[in-house]
Amino acid sequence: MVYMLLGTGFEETEAIAPLDLLRRAGVEVLTVGIDGKTVIGSHKIPVVADITIGEMDLTDMEMIVIPGGLGGVASLRASRASLDALKFGWENQKYVAAICAGPTVLADLGITDGRKATCYPGQENNMGSAKMQENAAVVVDGKLITGTSAGCAIPFGLALVEALKGKEAAETVRKQIVIR
Repeated sequence: MVYMLLGTGFEETEAIAPLDLLRRAGVEVLTVGIDGKTVIGSHKIPVVADITIGEMDLTDMEMIVIPGGLGGVASLRASRASLDALKFGWENQKYVAAICAGPTVLADLGITDGRKATCYPGQENNMGSAKMQENAAVVVDGKLITGTSAGCAIPFGLALVEALKGKEAAETVRKQIVIR
């Protein structure tokens, strides 16, 4: 199971594009509302989450994903259950993925320490001791996957597919959506 955490103010493109790509690849993904079932994104687009944070079954987790958006990131930081779920995923060798400002939450938890990562330009000083990869759309370092921004949501989503389903599945989805 893949859990995608949605806090009020999340960046819609960074959540919906990877979610769509994962589901196209046949990956079971549940969106998780941190502040309730209906979550308002950074551009005032309401999304009805599949479950709330209290309904997550961490023992069933393969991957946990967090989109950026400064409001969404603030919601994550304010949610002990969200932080605990991210720590649980990392400590139990699950994939942990974040895009835009999201990787800074992982840095807060020490997850990015000593690992290659990327984040939204200008947030690098909030990445602790991560080995920042400038100009990278997506960086994969073992079970850690980070992306740069909304403009990199498709490559980020394809990296998530590849991590869970392999290169062939990612290439199939890439062809379906006709990237040029």
